[in-house]
Amino acid sequence: MSEGLPGGCLCGSVRFTAVPKNDEMGVCHCGMCRRWSGGVFMAVECESLEIGDEAALGVYRSSEYGERVFCRTCGSSLFWRMQDGSHVAACLSAFDDPSRFRFTSEIYIDEKPATYAFANDTRKMTGSEFLASVAGEGA
Repeated sequence: MSEGLPGGCLCGSVRFTAVPKNDEMGVCHCGMCRRWSGGVFMAVECESLEIGDEAALGVYRSSEYGERVFCRTCGSSLFWRMQDGSHVAACLSAFDDPSRFRFTSEIYIDEKPATYAFANDTRKMTGSEFLASVAGEGA
C-alpha cells in the first residue's frame, strides 16, 4: 500500500497523511495501551507519516524505547512510535476511513484481561514474542 491516507484528531488541530505498510490492523492489549486509549490500542503500522502542523502534538515517553503521541487540545490518541523513528503505528480510529483495514493481529495477548475477547481469527503474540520480533527487525 503506497497511497497516503488522511487522518486527524477529534478537534482537527492535528491532521496527518500516513502511508500504511499494508491493509492490516492489529491491536495491543498491554496495560499501557489500554490505559492510554481507553481500551485496546487499534493500530496500523506505517511506512511513513507526515503531520501538517505539529504545534498541538503532545509526546509522552512511556518507556526507554517508545513514545505515545496525542493531541494536546482534545486528547485524542494518535500514534505509538519508537523514539529512534524506526517504527510508527497510527491509531486506526484517527484515519478518515478506517474501514480500509483488516483486523489481523493481537500483541501482548498475555496481558489481555479476561473481560473481553475478539471473535476474529487473528495472529497472536505475547509481549516477549512481540519484542523479539521488533528486535529482529533492527529496532
